[in-house]
Amino acid sequence: MARVPLLIKEQAALEVQEVFQRVEARGARVMNIYRALAHSKAAMLPFLRLGNSLLEHCHLDHRLRELAILRVASLTGSQYEWSQHVVLARESGVTQDQMDAMGEWRSSAAFDERDRAVLTFTDEMALQIRVQDDTFQEVSRHLDEASIVELSLSVGFWGMVARLLEGLQVEIDPELPGSSAETLGRRRH
Repeated sequence: MARVPLLIKEQAALEVQEVFQRVEARGARVMNIYRALAHSKAAMLPFLRLGNSLLEHCHLDHRLRELAILRVASLTGSQYEWSQHVVLARESGVTQDQMDAMGEWRSSAAFDERDRAVLTFTDEMALQIRVQDDTFQEVSRHLDEASIVELSLSVGFWGMVARLLEGLQVEIDPELPGSSAETLGRRRH
């Protein structure tokens, strides 16, 4: 059970109700993370704008972004985040073998040189904050500067999302694929 009530539209501030209405008008469902965020009208809209920008308007290859997000979910143990991104990852070209190997990616043959550069960068940024010079040089061989900035933003943003979800114990939306505990359990660290 979430540590804060998951607000429905009628319980939220007017500005948040408007956000919920826009989500519903697009034919989408108001997810539990939004219902938890509804407690902070000051943070909700900027949070959604940044997430949307990273998902829909960035130069970074979507497949690489999804590899990084799944790795962050694996490192943080965020089942909700993993569940939210399984479909996006598949749609962007991440294979089931890659998802299954996420916890042991370093020893897996499922990843190419570019994937490994991105995953190393993700691990260092997520776990140590600072990325080593040799790691930065390697990722620079595969990505341009805009993509490196967007990769950095993605690792930071979805790290924050995982901390929000796990800290507040937000329940996984029940209809999400890949939402069993066993799915992520194979992928941790």
